[in-house]
Amino acid sequence: MSEIRPFLCIRPAEGKAADIAALPYDVYNRKEAKEEVAKNPKSFLKIDRAETQFDDSVDTYDERVYAKAHDLLWDMVKQKDFIQEETPCYYIYELTMNGRVQTGIVACASIDDYANGVIKKHENTRAEKETDRICHVDACNAQTGPIFLAYRANPKIREVVGRTKEKQPLYDFISEDGIRHRVFCISNSTEIAVIQNAFAGIGEIYIADGHHRAASAVKVGFMRREKNPDYTGEEEFNYFLSVLFPDEELMIMDYNRVIRDLGGYGESEFLEKVKEIFETELLADLQKPREKGNISMYLAGKWYALTIRERDRREDPVEGLDVSLLQNLFLDPVLGIKDPKTDDRIDFVGGIRGLEELERRVDEDCAVAFAMYPTSIQELFAVADAGKLMPPKSTWFEPKLRSGLFIHEI
Repeated sequence: MSEIRPFLCIRPAEGKAADIAALPYDVYNRKEAKEEVAKNPKSFLKIDRAETQFDDSVDTYDERVYAKAHDLLWDMVKQKDFIQEETPCYYIYELTMNGRVQTGIVACASIDDYANGVIKKHENTRAEKETDRICHVDACNAQTGPIFLAYRANPKIREVVGRTKEKQPLYDFISEDGIRHRVFCISNSTEIAVIQNAFAGIGEIYIADGHHRAASAVKVGFMRREKNPDYTGEEEFNYFLSVLFPDEELMIMDYNRVIRDLGGYGESEFLEKVKEIFETELLADLQKPREKGNISMYLAGKWYALTIRERDRREDPVEGLDVSLLQNLFLDPVLGIKDPKTDDRIDFVGGIRGLEELERRVDEDCAVAFAMYPTSIQELFAVADAGKLMPPKSTWFEPKLRSGLFIHEI
């Protein structure tokens, strides 16, 4: 049983959402973030990455940076760039990319559900990345970036969402990357109850993207419980900002691999090693993998279709993933890449960049590229249900949720 509840949202005032909404803080490096904020001073990125307000002599994780994030946020609230709802509501957040629509419920999830495994994870987190967002949430006294959660589609939720989307949206704008964003409010108590009860009956909820933000928000909640031993469980710090999407609407893109060298092999010798492990076919042109078990390889100006042999496929939810099979059958035993998280011979390219980016990388600074068939949302659920972890860089979700549209004060 999961507790997904409405909340008192702080959100952009009318006519300001398009300027405020920003891509997640972790898609930019410091230089890119400063350029983005200089281009758009209203961008929420100046709050998510408040080091943009200092020269480069100030460390990204300096206490002054987090204090500045707090001041910028609450100054914008005072200046009426943001408004706060008077009653707890759910919101619908619809994103349209290349004609494909996905619609989520914006709500707050329970830190206890996270701690007890009702909200399931599929990635480990890194302490240094957690610490940054812990400091940010604690200093701002607010969660500013929603966690991307997924659930198995529910007809009652689908009905409420459908009815609500027939009404006038609060926001409707197209961001610079061509994504259309629409937001609707669900304030009717009957419909709120339908959604709350439906989620209570769903059981499992899954983190699709945002493991570090989730872990950080949860840890701030438990820190505040320690400081407030008489807490009731109803305080806002017991919940974290989320957008929940039904599995039937989600698309995971491929997360591809580029390798800087051929492990000491010549090109023809390397290709023979590939053929020993995979069924190999020369392609006339670049082509994405057709189905699970297929990999496209770019080597020496040519594309090849690789097929994982039946004898090598696995039933285990982790070992059976295409990214695991490539790693375990080839990258480790042939190229000696034992830990893709730390080996600087391997790099990862999100599928949003296309196969042309793989060609560019191989032609410029790498030796070979592997284009993967996308991991499915059902595979992600299976890994999480088994209590296991996905290999590094297994999933790439698009479109990215914007920060600054929904803020949860804790």
